[in-house]
Amino acid sequence: MDIEQKQAELIEHFVKQAKSQKGSALANVIIEATSHSSLFAFSEILAVPNVAELQGSEYSVFLDILRLFAHGTWSDYKSNAGHLPQLVPDQVRKLKQLTVLTLAETNKVLPYDQLMQELDVSNVRGLEDFLINECMYAGIVRGKLDQLRRCFEVQFAAGRDLRPGQLGNMIQTIANWLATSDNLLLSIQEKIKWADTMSELDKKHKKEVEEKVEEVKKSISLKADMEFRSHEEILYSEPGGVMDYEEDRSRPKRRRPPIS
Repeated sequence: MDIEQKQAELIEHFVKQAKSQKGSALANVIIEATSHSSLFAFSEILAVPNVAELQGSEYSVFLDILRLFAHGTWSDYKSNAGHLPQLVPDQVRKLKQLTVLTLAETNKVLPYDQLMQELDVSNVRGLEDFLINECMYAGIVRGKLDQLRRCFEVQFAAGRDLRPGQLGNMIQTIANWLATSDNLLLSIQEKIKWADTMSELDKKHKKEVEEKVEEVKKSISLKADMEFRSHEEILYSEPGGVMDYEEDRSRPKRRRPPIS
């Protein structure tokens, strides 16, 4: 089963659970969802009315936890740890995985030093083990560990839940991209039209050249033929020429008197 299908099934399961629970039972659903090793999206659970009703109640911190897993990072948790419940080990691992996804959104080359600081990892070996075993094996990222340059080159990263206001920015970015694409397409079409025009002009010029060559050939051939005929006429009209010789052969010869 691929990761997208697995995510969809888990989301559907936890949404049903959230719709049917309240209070402490709903808090347990949130803990279970944020601890699950294969769930990385939480916006659908956040949208459940029962979950929104936790705001202002004695269980509101669990709503904050769910928001943290939907949009936050490990650094965000450390900054607000005094106001949030202590995370269990599975939640810690999950939030660090989500932190890698957040970093990969804006930069496809992640320096080891930055990752170690963001994830609270003290050495390169521990960082690489985390990236391989907890991120790449989980299917949420793909990339290359470059020990020489001390960085992780991201080739693929799963998307996180959209943060409030992020959708509008994404729509604007896509609209700008579409406008740029339209302008590029128009430019390409104009270049194709220009190329077609030049091709037609080239064909026309080539045809004109070929026609002129044929005219020159005909002219040269005609001139050569006329010169040949003129030379022939001169040859047959000259005294002692071929014509005179033939005429001379047709005349009766005088008989010489016999020798006595």
